Amino acid sequence: MTATTVLTARALLLDMDGTLVNSDAVVERIWRRWADRHGLDGDEVMKVVHGRQGYASMAVLLPHRPMEQNHADNARMLAEETADLDGVVPVPGAPAFLAALRGLPHALVTSADVALSTARMAAAGLPLPDIRVTAESVGASKPDPEGFLKGAAELGIAPADCVVFEDSGAGITAGRAAGMRVVGVGPRAAAHRPDALVRDLTQLRVEPTADGTIRLHIDTPQGAVSPAFPPAPR
Repeated sequence: MTATTVLTARALLLDMDGTLVNSDAVVERIWRRWADRHGLDGDEVMKVVHGRQGYASMAVLLPHRPMEQNHADNARMLAEETADLDGVVPVPGAPAFLAALRGLPHALVTSADVALSTARMAAAGLPLPDIRVTAESVGASKPDPEGFLKGAAELGIAPADCVVFEDSGAGITAGRAAGMRVVGVGPRAAAHRPDALVRDLTQLRVEPTADGTIRLHIDTPQGAVSPAFPPAPR
């Protein structure tokens, strides 16, 4: 038995890491080395870094350090991450999900820069959306809503008509602050009460409609991770 939720949108805004691409192995390696260098607890660091740009995570973890040092450190770490693609794989269901979105309004909104997002999507065998909002495109990192608002503006779609896909607390907060509904992907999202929640992208079906809207069918086995919205009427 499954429960089905149906969301209707005019555009989808997609995070990358943890949502389309599983890069956790790399993120763990890079950030735990950084934590060791700064005498910080690796487990505590990992609670902060997902979803944010690196300099913003560093500002939380080392609040008294000058921001220019965070930006310089972030640039070095981005280069490390771009070169380290071992273990980068697609989130289950991501290839079919992106294929279903071909020709429909959607954008990538990621805290990665152009080089890192291009490398990771390629390593996972995923096509890059035509519209991409990367670290270079914004002045503020998630949880600020700037990236999602910019993605909606580039698509020409009102924020209220967009649905965000996110895995992290920072990303879910950013989507909400942008006035958008949020589908949480994976276990990290569960603690942040997104509007709907899926284990991975295999639980989604995309249906384009004649009036230009996108219907998202979210199927969840009863007793498993369930969406926050009530099931659609049958």
